[in-house]
Amino acid sequence: MQGTPARRPLYVDLALYGGFLAFAAISAFGSEFYGYRVWGNFATAGYLAALLLTAWTALTGRGSRWLPVWVVTAVATVAPLLYLAWRRSPTFTWGPWPWSFPAQPEVWVIERSARALITHGTPYLDLATLGRAPHPDDYTPYGPSMTLFGFPRALLGEHPLTDARVAFLVVTAAALLLAWRALGRPDVPVRAAHLVLACPLTALTLAVAGDDVAVIALVVLATALAYRAGPAAPLWAGALGAVVVTMKLTALPAVAVLAVGIAATRGWRALGAFTAALVAVGSVLVLPVLLADPTSFVEHVIKFPVGLGQASSPASSPLPGHLVARLGPAGHAAALVLLGLAAAATTTWVLVRPPRTARDALARTAVGLGLAIVLAPATRWGYLVYPVVLVGAAIALGRGGQGGLRVRVGTGVSAPADDSGVDSPPGGPRTA
Repeated sequence: MQGTPARRPLYVDLALYGGFLAFAAISAFGSEFYGYRVWGNFATAGYLAALLLTAWTALTGRGSRWLPVWVVTAVATVAPLLYLAWRRSPTFTWGPWPWSFPAQPEVWVIERSARALITHGTPYLDLATLGRAPHPDDYTPYGPSMTLFGFPRALLGEHPLTDARVAFLVVTAAALLLAWRALGRPDVPVRAAHLVLACPLTALTLAVAGDDVAVIALVVLATALAYRAGPAAPLWAGALGAVVVTMKLTALPAVAVLAVGIAATRGWRALGAFTAALVAVGSVLVLPVLLADPTSFVEHVIKFPVGLGQASSPASSPLPGHLVARLGPAGHAAALVLLGLAAAATTTWVLVRPPRTARDALARTAVGLGLAIVLAPATRWGYLVYPVVLVGAAIALGRGGQGGLRVRVGTGVSAPADDSGVDSPPGGPRTA
């Protein structure tokens, strides 16, 4: 039967939206965090609509597989983000920490860091001035570039649109669009959009925090620039790599992968240009705040994230590395050994098989970060957004328009293809 294989990607879509819907519903009714519950209510409606639209397309052969993606993006990401930003108005009464917060702590930590940078020349609080034992939320465990996202509220005052999450959303969308354009506007598979846009990890993170998704999007853009034709590409990639690393050190492995890829595909001179831009821009961004208060910089940016600060990180999701580390000193040592072996294996893979395309670079970065997140003694399940979105971006930037099921409004279902899920948006440019 011709329609069966052609509709197979739609059946996968149905399974995905069903799983996403279950996750959203559990968050709406079972999460201890107010922001998560708000997101869950919006996302339940968005994923249910996507499920019904996909079922209609599977039954009738009419419709677009992209329409549910855009519905989810609007209802499960943008709508709860704006609602939660509105709930942060000065008239909102804050409840007990952290169950009533309409934003995750990293949002107001970043906004606080911007105010501190403007006032004191450094975004990092001198913990010695607290007069009490430091709390994890006293820390700003980000590089100085992250403070840029707090500038709208620091400069323009309290308003829903000055919420740092709005800036994260705008930068994320712009970075992904520029990456797609830099690599020649390839056809984007719907399956890639499921990972990059529709996945609950992405939607929830953007709605309640946003910083990690913005970092990922800028990593994708730096990767696209690194593999773009033109002599200036390594310089631009290095400059942007410096910005991302000085936002969050999580991006450091991605920059290392890009360095190997540039050396393998463009030669040592290009690697020199990339490194020079990386060091120069990084120095301009870091040195002023480092010199302003080196002790606080090291305490916030270096010691706290690796567990050596005066307060401990609350990251403790029950991933394998954390579960092994909880077995005692021997378990903690075993977790570190496993983490080291994974890092060594990934490094060997990158060096022996250098990434020669943007897709290769994103895939290797996704594997490396994924292993690090799973095996780290202290981590959060939310960090899994890194490998998930990077894999989706690798598919989006690497597959082009090969194969897939094309379903357009009013045209029915096309001839069978593979299950990769390539489908262009109806009636317009093929975007992610």
